[in-house]
Amino acid sequence: MAGADPHPHTPDGRYFVVRGRLWRLSNPDLAPGRREALVKELMAARREVGAALKDGDEQRERAARAAVDQAKRALGERGPVWWTDGAPDLNRHMVKNTPYAGWFQALSAGMAGERTASAR
Repeated sequence: MAGADPHPHTPDGRYFVVRGRLWRLSNPDLAPGRREALVKELMAARREVGAALKDGDEQRERAARAAVDQAKRALGERGPVWWTDGAPDLNRHMVKNTPYAGWFQALSAGMAGERTASAR
């Protein structure tokens, strides 16, 4: 499916998984316009990090990294969690070491079966 997210999302919508590691998703309760503005800020800050690295400007790089962090916090990807049920933050944890391990193992087994079937 074109444009589909290649990274699985946990059933509760809190994380996506990349190479077996959980990464916190943005707060789904953000207004679409606010989310769009924050993503634009995040992308601009990331571009600035790259430009500062290319120029070897450490002060500019620190400022740009701070802007990345600020945007990610505003999106809910860092800082206090956006959910209210008291569940811990498992951001950056290996999925196999979390309560999502069974879900991910079943998902991985299913994806392996799909690859095998499509190879026939």
